Amino acid sequence: MRSLRHRAIVGGLIWAAIALAVGGVALYYIFDVATQRRFDDTLLDRQLQLVSALGNTEGDVDLVEDFLTDPAYLRPYSGRYWQISGAETDTVASRSLFDSLLPEPRDPAPEPKFWTGAGPEGTVRGAYSLVELDDGTSWTVMVAESLAALELERQRFRQGLLSTLALIGVLGIAGAILQTSAIVRPLTKLREDVAHRWDREEALDPGDYPSEVAPLVADINTLLERNRDIVERGRRQAADLAHALKTPSAILRNALDSLERDGTDIAPAKEALDRVDAQLLRSLARIRAANSGATTQALANLSGSVDRMARLFRSMPATRSKDFRTEADPDLRIRMDMQDLEEVLGNVLENAFQWSRKTVRLACGNSGSETWIAVEDDGPGIPDHARREALRSGGRLDTSAPGTGLGLAIATDLVQAYGGTITLGDSAALGGLSVRISIPTRLGLGPVRT
Repeated sequence: MRSLRHRAIVGGLIWAAIALAVGGVALYYIFDVATQRRFDDTLLDRQLQLVSALGNTEGDVDLVEDFLTDPAYLRPYSGRYWQISGAETDTVASRSLFDSLLPEPRDPAPEPKFWTGAGPEGTVRGAYSLVELDDGTSWTVMVAESLAALELERQRFRQGLLSTLALIGVLGIAGAILQTSAIVRPLTKLREDVAHRWDREEALDPGDYPSEVAPLVADINTLLERNRDIVERGRRQAADLAHALKTPSAILRNALDSLERDGTDIAPAKEALDRVDAQLLRSLARIRAANSGATTQALANLSGSVDRMARLFRSMPATRSKDFRTEADPDLRIRMDMQDLEEVLGNVLENAFQWSRKTVRLACGNSGSETWIAVEDDGPGIPDHARREALRSGGRLDTSAPGTGLGLAIATDLVQAYGGTITLGDSAALGGLSVRISIPTRLGLGPVRT
């Protein structure tokens, strides 16, 4: 479980469940003890009333019923009973006992005692004591009440307790989710601000975040600045290396041209030098992409680059006679460095113009999750079995044609560095090759537009 939100919610729910369980058991125990004590206190009150009634009759147990006003004593099997027994007289009981009697205690004493046993209709709990009157007679005075009422009260409490705990649990879950969301919200904001930082080209303000997160924000600022410096330094070094290699390459090419004018066959050497230049360009492109690539937040103006490529190829003598059509939204942007984007477009378009007969078409758009570029031509195309070879390093399919065969490979390296793909297919409109370039948009931001 890697999500802090899930950890906090699950942890809170576990502790809430433990607290509810412990609290529920404690509340039930306290209520059970309290109801039992209240039940016993009521029994003692009734037993005292019976003793008082016996004293008022001066030992005439037949008159005791006249001093007791509880109607439950008059209703058979009502669940509330009394019984008086003496050593030399018959036992007298309430009418509620009907044709039964309560069990006689074995050791009656002046201090009231409690007992639980079988009654006329189920289990009863009672209180009894030994009472001595002024005339010297001794009586065992007993009262009892059915435990059904006590159990019913306990059952109702359990139901109420469970309902209350369930409500508290629901409120606790909602509270845990809301509280966790409030706690994690600064981290979510930080993630979004980091994603947008390159768009705004400004540092994050630690004052916009809680004190616990502010040090992390400061560290992220330092890390992002250092990363920017590393990327810029890597790209400058690649540019310096490219510039440094141009001079010896130009010297070698001039020397080969001089030998060619003298009648020397320099075709193999010139082709080898072309391939060296192409490999150097590819390596430099890969160095640049490695220093930015999928981690970059730069947004290049795709329509502007398409317009520049269109002007370039329409002005070149070798391509100006061909029909070049472009279709690009003027507000469309792509998550690539502009130099890398134009190198990809240049290599793909150069390949398309080299093999096309009359027409090359470029279109681009955004599907929400990716920005795509499609380049089509009316040339011979590439068979299915040879398309993978065409994207591989140095995969020349026709060695008789000029070029190094690295154009699509260089484009593939750059596109893959940005997490994208290049797909070769058949052009449905022109009949030749279709090259589709897909670069994912940044997650959570939707289509990239100005």
